[in-house]
Amino acid sequence: MSTHLEDYALLSDLRTGPLVSRDGSIDWLCLPRFDSAAVFCAILGGPDDGRWKLSAVDGEVVERRYLPQTFVLETTWRTPTGTVRVTDFLPPRGDRDDVVRRVECLDGTAEVEHDLRLRFDYARATPWVRVVEHDGAPALLSLAGPDGVLVTGPLLTWAGVDDHEDDEGHDAAEQPGAFRAGQDGEGGARAPRLTGRFRLEKGDVLDWDLAWFPSWDDLPDRIDADRALAETLEYWAEWSSRLTVHTDHDPIVLRSLLVLRALTHERTGGIVAAPTASLPEGLGGERNWDYRFVWLRDAALTIEVAIAHGLTRGARLWRDWLLRAVAGDADDIKIMYGIGGERELDEKELDHLAGYEDSRPVRIGNGAADQYQADVVGEVMIALAMLRDAGVEEDQYSWGLQKSLLRYCEVNFDREDHGIWEMRGDLHYFTHGRAMMWAAFDRGVRAVEEHGLDGPVERWRELRDRLREEIDTRGFNREIDSFTQAYDTTEVDASLLQLPHTGYLAYDDPRMLSTVARIEKDLRDDHGLLHRYRTDTGVDGLEGEEHPFLICCFWLVEQYAMSGRLEEAEALMDQLTGYANDLGLLSEEYDPEAGRLIGNFPQAFSHLGLIRAADAIAAAREREAAT
Repeated sequence: MSTHLEDYALLSDLRTGPLVSRDGSIDWLCLPRFDSAAVFCAILGGPDDGRWKLSAVDGEVVERRYLPQTFVLETTWRTPTGTVRVTDFLPPRGDRDDVVRRVECLDGTAEVEHDLRLRFDYARATPWVRVVEHDGAPALLSLAGPDGVLVTGPLLTWAGVDDHEDDEGHDAAEQPGAFRAGQDGEGGARAPRLTGRFRLEKGDVLDWDLAWFPSWDDLPDRIDADRALAETLEYWAEWSSRLTVHTDHDPIVLRSLLVLRALTHERTGGIVAAPTASLPEGLGGERNWDYRFVWLRDAALTIEVAIAHGLTRGARLWRDWLLRAVAGDADDIKIMYGIGGERELDEKELDHLAGYEDSRPVRIGNGAADQYQADVVGEVMIALAMLRDAGVEEDQYSWGLQKSLLRYCEVNFDREDHGIWEMRGDLHYFTHGRAMMWAAFDRGVRAVEEHGLDGPVERWRELRDRLREEIDTRGFNREIDSFTQAYDTTEVDASLLQLPHTGYLAYDDPRMLSTVARIEKDLRDDHGLLHRYRTDTGVDGLEGEEHPFLICCFWLVEQYAMSGRLEEAEALMDQLTGYANDLGLLSEEYDPEAGRLIGNFPQAFSHLGLIRAADAIAAAREREAAT
């Protein structure tokens, strides 16, 4: 049985995002970037697919927490003889890639145990592992192809791969303060496994560091763990001090803003949708996708909440990323890119991995990158308009890009698309996509009228008005008194809850209220949670079902709050925030029957939806207080 997602913590150095389980196992780690091949991918298979477990022998976890406003994780273990605290963190230093693990004995005595199974390239490459002298002390060096990993710390003694006894004939793995190299698997070449136990007394502190480096480079210097921890705490404290948060949900809103920052690659400005790949939307099913890329939609929506909370610097960085990613190819814009702006994200299946709870295939890359989705430019234009309204001036390149994006919309004006949810079925005129295209032209018109920028405003106004007439006529079905998922169906879609956010109509417009009623009737389950759409119609071209989608549920909170249903908004908000794990993290979906988080984790979509919902409730309360 796989570890439940709610038992994982996220670490981040703004380059990658490993997951650490409650019992101390790093089961997912990609180096050196979020979208690099995994060094540990036990989460998509088993322990021998790579992990680093550090646990207290005969102990149990009695507490875990992030140090306030950081991604420094503290886990406290209690054993029959003592108490230890494990501190895990990634220093956001920008010049190297480290995972630091510190163990402190708080009282009594205790033993901690390591189980380190280094695998490269999603467990497809077996590393060459050996002990080396480094800065006057032993270190474990692992090399495979372009990847090098150096593990430093109190290794003390070493037993060779084929010699598991020390000089006195004792099994080295049983000796306190010993690492042992063993091998796993049956027959043929087997992968190395490094184990060790270390005995601590009250006041003892032991530090380990796993450092990635290009295999052809010199070995990285040993890290100063005290200094690295101080720098990590200082970084997150300084970043958090820039935030503006004023809601009754401050702690989880702050954590959500921190998650969005943690999913941002600091050097490039790219914002990944999630740090994980192929965690299923339905256990045992095929809806398993790689989310470690920069969706223009997801990133744009993230930028909106960042701007709303005073983070315009990060928004400018993302705008620069966008300029580089799209560059001179605005006529062939992608819906997603690699973290550095890469355009080739070929989807592949990893047949050697069993999948999270046997959910196969395991996929890396994402074939949806080549889809046409009509809504994407609209989300980008809305975010850039917010940045402009916040006082960040356009330059000749950023406004030129936006004009190119509107030309792209014009060229594709009559084109059917795959929709916001990356459906792999037939193409349609999806109402949400057409409304987002309306929003794109609307923001172009406003940029000229309100900010004095140049552009063919009469043409943009004409196309905007044509879209409004089309959506009013074909996107709203008067027989069912609702907007529809697409022009050729009477089905509804949770994405319709975004229509007011675009400015297309008011939250309390009668057509919107009747659409909400239809969505509640068709897409809400017995627990009050929303599905994206009805999968049994076959519209997405995939087998199986999925669970309620959390951002859609937060959109419903926002709609309730903005249309006079504040009590219902607050009740649903309390329900949804209760689904976050003990560290305030949310995945893509939630299974209310099993009480489990489902899908890629943690999910930017869910956290930005939470922030917007909290902001909407706060605004509604202010309006009530003013009347």
